Amino acid sequence: MTLWPAQPGRPVALRDRGLLFLLLLAAVCLAAYALWRPVVLWTDGLLFLLLGVVACFVVYARRQEHLREPWRQVARSRVAMAAAVVLAAYAIIAILDSLHFHPSIKTAGGNVVSPAVVSVLDKLLRPLREHTETTYSAPFATHAYAKEMMERPDGTRVRDYPRLRYGGAHLADPDRDEAADVLQTAAVAVIEGGAACALVIGGALMFIALLRRQPAGALLRRVLAGRTDVPWNVVLGTASLIVVLVFVAAHLGGRYHLFGTDKVGQDVFYQALKSIRTGLLIGTLTTLVMLPFAILLGVMAGYFRGWVDDVIQYLYTTLNSVPGVLLIAAAVLMLQVYMANHADSFTSIEQRSDLRLLFLCIILGITSWTGLCRLLRGEALKLRESDFVQAARALGVGHFVLLGRHIVPNVMHIVMITVVLDFSGLVLAEAVLSYINIGVDPAMNSWGNMINGARLEMARDPVVWWSLAAAFSFMFVLVLAANLFADVVRDAFDPRLRRGGRGT
Repeated sequence: MTLWPAQPGRPVALRDRGLLFLLLLAAVCLAAYALWRPVVLWTDGLLFLLLGVVACFVVYARRQEHLREPWRQVARSRVAMAAAVVLAAYAIIAILDSLHFHPSIKTAGGNVVSPAVVSVLDKLLRPLREHTETTYSAPFATHAYAKEMMERPDGTRVRDYPRLRYGGAHLADPDRDEAADVLQTAAVAVIEGGAACALVIGGALMFIALLRRQPAGALLRRVLAGRTDVPWNVVLGTASLIVVLVFVAAHLGGRYHLFGTDKVGQDVFYQALKSIRTGLLIGTLTTLVMLPFAILLGVMAGYFRGWVDDVIQYLYTTLNSVPGVLLIAAAVLMLQVYMANHADSFTSIEQRSDLRLLFLCIILGITSWTGLCRLLRGEALKLRESDFVQAARALGVGHFVLLGRHIVPNVMHIVMITVVLDFSGLVLAEAVLSYINIGVDPAMNSWGNMINGARLEMARDPVVWWSLAAAFSFMFVLVLAANLFADVVRDAFDPRLRRGGRGT
């Protein structure tokens, strides 16, 4: 798939150059990260392993026409590309939050390495992380949410709303200046974000036009009119909107608490951003655990049949008969007992939280592979009777070679559809499990923990609603983008739809 329609006699190599640029950029980032005394948690390593698997699959899919053509169809969809940009923004935040290191602390004797573990995202969001208040404060508030006893300069005591330490602290008269300051700051951020997008997009288009020896104006008109194979106008528009929102959040987040603060005064917007990594890891690492079981056992059951099929069916039928919530709760409780008895093995809270998150991904993967395994078994039963498989067996092709070359490639569309459709369900599962206290560690930022904490806040008078609203907003955008992208992928990879039939 080319970025632009190629001119006759001039092959387009922009994909290879772009891939090389991304590899060089990744190498530079890893080299810089290595100089920061890195700390690789278990989930960090598995996340990078998953990224490597995805990269290998991209290389493999580019060489297989039966996989390349459906992805072309996905890339031509405006909805899918807009959703992909949103998912990419979430993924970038999760990757930045997965690069952990020991920060250095300035002392009288020089810089020393802190035993604490922070991420690159923590470094970028340092103002949000350090600007903590005393207790609750509403979004964009300049005063606390509850009244406190305050002492006036004349010595008298009065019960009133105290000023926040950071939210709107730069305002001399908040009641008069806050609205104008918010509008002015947001306007400046929009202008800066729009200018940055225009410079980057304009520079990229001029570079591409120079490589292709085309007028930059004509290339820009084609992009804006949507006359390209990939709807780059939608991609660039969605990316520009996200960049502008980042600029607005960066400008306003340094002056106000965009989503208020929680009971201990921590910024809720910071907690919501930190929860992105947890949600994505639950949705992706669970898939990494689930796929080997589902593909191997499902294909073997359908191909070999007989006693192999009976054993595998008995295995996933028995596992399905156990309530998943009870199995997850029992596994998490056993892990808590182990960590309590071996407290010396965990040097930091981050390691404890990371181990519990990893264990939760493993348990969810073990309990969720059965549905895909059943689908692959049925597809393998059909494929083993097809003419090309029978011909390969007649020519003496071994069973495992036949499985790897003929059966597995022809069931990858089912795997792809199931993976993208299950992602949003796994993200929601983390929120539900954390809500009933059998999910991730309470010390870890997650949307489920935010919703669980907001359960008691909703019973206050006045109601503290912004923690629930922040968790719901971020989770809603992620799940909506994942579902829209999954719908297009399902339509593109479904053989019945590709043949023009709708099925029943």
